[in-house]
Amino acid sequence: MQTETEVFGHMPSGEPVHRLVIKGGGLTAHILTWGSVIQDLRLDGHAAPLVLGFENFSDYLAHSPYFGATPGRNANRIGGGRFAIDGVSYQLECNEKGVTHLHGGIDGIAKRLWKVIETAENRVVLQIVDPDGRAGYPGNCTITCTYTVSDGGVLNVLYESTTDRATICNVCQHSYFNLDGTADALGHDAMIAANSYLPTNELQVPTGDIRAVGGTAFDLREMTPLRRQLDGDKIGYDHNFCLAEARGPKQSVALVRSINSGISLEVRTTEPGVQFYTGFKMNVAVPGLEGRHYGPFAGFCLETQIWPDAVNHANFPQAVLRPGETLRQETDYVFTRS
Repeated sequence: MQTETEVFGHMPSGEPVHRLVIKGGGLTAHILTWGSVIQDLRLDGHAAPLVLGFENFSDYLAHSPYFGATPGRNANRIGGGRFAIDGVSYQLECNEKGVTHLHGGIDGIAKRLWKVIETAENRVVLQIVDPDGRAGYPGNCTITCTYTVSDGGVLNVLYESTTDRATICNVCQHSYFNLDGTADALGHDAMIAANSYLPTNELQVPTGDIRAVGGTAFDLREMTPLRRQLDGDKIGYDHNFCLAEARGPKQSVALVRSINSGISLEVRTTEPGVQFYTGFKMNVAVPGLEGRHYGPFAGFCLETQIWPDAVNHANFPQAVLRPGETLRQETDYVFTRS
């Protein structure tokens, strides 16, 4: 049985954007060829969508804060957009407030068309080539994304990247999750198995410090109500939690549970960090899936990745990719019902 495919919209140039539907393990995922976006995700027996997204493609172009996308070539922030490899300095475009490089730039891979390489009932493989010099990145970088849904409510996300010149590369899945379909995700409890996190400056770029979570609002090693962001510590999370000093075998790193629906999300990953963002800055001007309004805290992100601004900090896990190497980043998002 082949993947269902339909035209979801058109680029300003007129090129069609396709939506592919994959099913398996109780999950149904709708994937766009634009940005390798997870446009919709459903779990059997649970009516509401598990992710934030739009019904119309034009809304992605005008209003999406990376809903379901694959940002890169380097996800997250690079301070000043500057870095050096082997003594050669590079300047990337600064697309955030004119001073910071974010998620690969204005026309990064999250905002361009990907090519469909392979499809099956429960799997789709997409690929894009990020060309040498785009946004200032060196080298032609080929990025392949494989989405697979399988038994046990598992959404597996695999990124494989290669280059023909030394560059930096670090991609991630940027879905905003909501496990109960309510107006905000504050009725969720969250756990992240990290002993430290990265404090940031006023531009949300890591300072270089690695700070222990103990005794702080960033200690999420036990299930913690997200509502405490309003009722207690009054902190909005948009920080990298340090899971390991380097990429390694896939391990369980996070668990989020809705106290309203009984749906749980477990995250297993090979990556050394996870950016936990609770959407506190969000206020989307147009309706989302099923006409929902996406205001502050409407959904949360668990972006598994190499630590942000890693190339500028020798004490961080490194994101330099060289010819002949393959960067393999793999994450399972596992959905269960109690």
